[in-house]
Amino acid sequence: MLKITIGQYYHADSFIHKLDARMKLLCTIIFITVLFFVGNFLGYALAAIYLAVIIKVSKVPPRYLFRGLRAIMFIIVFTAFLNVFFTQGGTVLVEFGFVRVTELGLINAARMGIRLVMLIIGSSILTLTTTPIQLTDAIEFSLKPFKKIGVPAHEIAMMMTIALRFIPTLIEEMDKIMKAQMARGADFDTGGIIKKAKSLVPLLVPLFISSFRRADDLALAMEARCYRGDMGRTRMKQMKMKGRDYQALTFLALFTAGIFALEYFAGVWGIW
Repeated sequence: MLKITIGQYYHADSFIHKLDARMKLLCTIIFITVLFFVGNFLGYALAAIYLAVIIKVSKVPPRYLFRGLRAIMFIIVFTAFLNVFFTQGGTVLVEFGFVRVTELGLINAARMGIRLVMLIIGSSILTLTTTPIQLTDAIEFSLKPFKKIGVPAHEIAMMMTIALRFIPTLIEEMDKIMKAQMARGADFDTGGIIKKAKSLVPLLVPLFISSFRRADDLALAMEARCYRGDMGRTRMKQMKMKGRDYQALTFLALFTAGIFALEYFAGVWGIW
């Protein structure tokens, strides 16, 4: 769990770090949306090239990004497993009783696994290259039109950013609690599912207590600094779009056009 990178910030002097947070948030949303339109492996190859270029420009070590996949590898494998055995169609490759593995099932499993990996890496790049304050301002700006119908844009943005920010903190706290319990003789590895579930109680109770205590300390600190939401709030650094932001948007537009072109020709040529 300590390998999770979502919610952490990696300091570097790169083109991606200097982009406006609003543009990075917009590009991430567009990239995630475009991934759901990809239906062939040529499109995934183009998306992989796009991600490789972004990672190279961001100066974030690839090993730092990919190690974050280990903590959620179970979800990726489980999703692919469901697609293999519950998607029927095409040539039957393996059949044992009611269990049937088809060609379409394997293709869909590969597609879903690749899509999840790219979604996680794309989201991680956003949080790794954007400070929590910048991300809060970007989310608040995106929700500002909904203020007219009573949506608390600032409060929602603050809650989302605090949640992202404290993911690594809570994981580190859980690791400390686990090591303390193991030093007292606790065993988290042996036994069946029920025993392992019961062994999590000594972890979850102290973790919840620590989380509530940390939330209370954060609330007191914000009140001591006269935090009152967005009432009369000013910013030391004003968000402003620059030329590099439009360059990034142009690059994303070319990628999007390339994806839809590949989808069109893949349908014409009958490519997976």
